[in-house]
Amino acid sequence: MAITLTDVAKRANVALSTASRAFSDPDRLGPQTLRKVLAVAQELGYESPVARAVEPATEGESATVAVIVPDIANPVFGAFVKAAQGEGWHRRQTVVLADTDLSPDREREVITHMRDQADGLIVCSPRLEAAEILAICGRTPVVLVNRETAGADCVIADAAHGMRQAIEYLAALGHRRIAYVQGMQRSWSNAHRVELIRSETERASLELELLGWQAETVAGGTAAAASVMASGASAVITHNDLMALGVIAGARALGLSVPDDLSVIGVDDIPFAEVSQPSLTSIAVPMAKAGALSLDLLGQVLAGERATPRLLRLPTQLIVRASSGPATHHASWRATTTDRTMKDAS
Repeated sequence: MAITLTDVAKRANVALSTASRAFSDPDRLGPQTLRKVLAVAQELGYESPVARAVEPATEGESATVAVIVPDIANPVFGAFVKAAQGEGWHRRQTVVLADTDLSPDREREVITHMRDQADGLIVCSPRLEAAEILAICGRTPVVLVNRETAGADCVIADAAHGMRQAIEYLAALGHRRIAYVQGMQRSWSNAHRVELIRSETERASLELELLGWQAETVAGGTAAAASVMASGASAVITHNDLMALGVIAGARALGLSVPDDLSVIGVDDIPFAEVSQPSLTSIAVPMAKAGALSLDLLGQVLAGERATPRLLRLPTQLIVRASSGPATHHASWRATTTDRTMKDAS
């Protein structure tokens, strides 16, 4: 009796459609699944009438995964990459890294290049819209981190819980006017956090001063410090920790004390947050966990184990440190700063 494709599928323990793709459209299967199906077919002596010249991968070969981040100099993305590489090592996958320097144009070029070089892509905190990324990737599997779409696996570090904690904490300390320093304009995370802080300050009956977009760096935070002071806010939340450290430096240059004159809260909880002076109150974002999970999701797709996209939301948590405190000194520093400004002008 002739060996059929059904026999191959049963022996390989895969769906019949998966076994069929191994011969008709092998690029749609992960390397491990393709190897398994072709090896079983060879063992059973199956010959496909639609077979293409596809050889099983040699022993020791593994999938190559490209991890694309906007700024590897930011420690939060370093944690993401380290965790992704660890998961890749566990799966015997080769993980390559690309940095887009926060540029949507470079991100577009990198994705276009890597889709043909790697078996799958992970794009972390992209500047491009999800629809454009999926269009560029085509048939190459992709996982998006901190960008949500129905067309691909997504891992979201959801700031909702941490932001609610931060606003409730500041309200309890007597703060009534809060400033938020935005990150870059094309950041999905920034837009998500703006929506959250608007909702939470309204719910807590606090005033919100939404400040303009800034570079997501220490320099960006330093540049925003004067706007924070001019806003009249007694507390400020920044898009990330690097910007928060910049605001603290800028506030000091303007003669203010943190937290006596201004409470500062960042987002990410990078390692520097704990050792800065003062130590930085921050909303902890589980980016290391996101790195491992994104590799796991992509690995499932490459192995042919799953086709339906999944959305994973990871919770955040407020970590209170020394850069935030009661709003009791706010009126005094406003008066002191105004007097100093008038004297300097005269």
